[in-house]
Amino acid sequence: MSQLFEDINYIENPLYEQIIEDIIAQKYAIVEDFFTDDEVQLIRQSLIEKHEEDIFKKAAIGNRVNEIIVKSIRGDVILWIDEAHTNAAESLFFNKINSLIGYLNKTCFLGILRKEFHYAVYPQGTFYKRHLDTFQNDDRRKLSFVCYLNEAGWLPENGGELVLYLDDNGKEVEKVIYPLPGRVVIFESQILEHEVRPVINAQRLSITGWLKTR
Repeated sequence: MSQLFEDINYIENPLYEQIIEDIIAQKYAIVEDFFTDDEVQLIRQSLIEKHEEDIFKKAAIGNRVNEIIVKSIRGDVILWIDEAHTNAAESLFFNKINSLIGYLNKTCFLGILRKEFHYAVYPQGTFYKRHLDTFQNDDRRKLSFVCYLNEAGWLPENGGELVLYLDDNGKEVEKVIYPLPGRVVIFESQILEHEVRPVINAQRLSITGWLKTR
């Protein structure tokens, strides 16, 4: 799909091409090397330092116009990241995101014009029940993006799996994705319902966000 676009300034990026192909084929992509190990550690440290400042807030359901806090549905705490006021780690993060957005818009004509990202911490015992990343009064979210910032050696028994609910020829199947450090998951916001299973024995750390159309 993306390769049909011809531009003298277009330089193919194999990583981005694989993301595009996976999303076209299965509505999601799992990427192990979107950020380097050093970049992951830098972003993780930024999250930890801000979390220690006690400025995170309980996450709500709904968008910012109609948001309510329901602990029985989700239990994470979050901190929105303002791209206009970033530290070195956050600038690095947004540089990579903006590169991806530029590539998607040039090769796939997705029309991504806005983005929003926040740090997310799931304390032990918390979860986020099955949901869709779009709203009745706001359907601009096109792609959901999550980058896991857990400590090295994260074990399956720590829980916190992301579960995508897929349609396999009319049969619903579950795609279980473990939140391994540095792993990035990108999926279609308006199509794939998903959940975060309860976190056990640890805190689950990530940056989560959305690429949005007009």
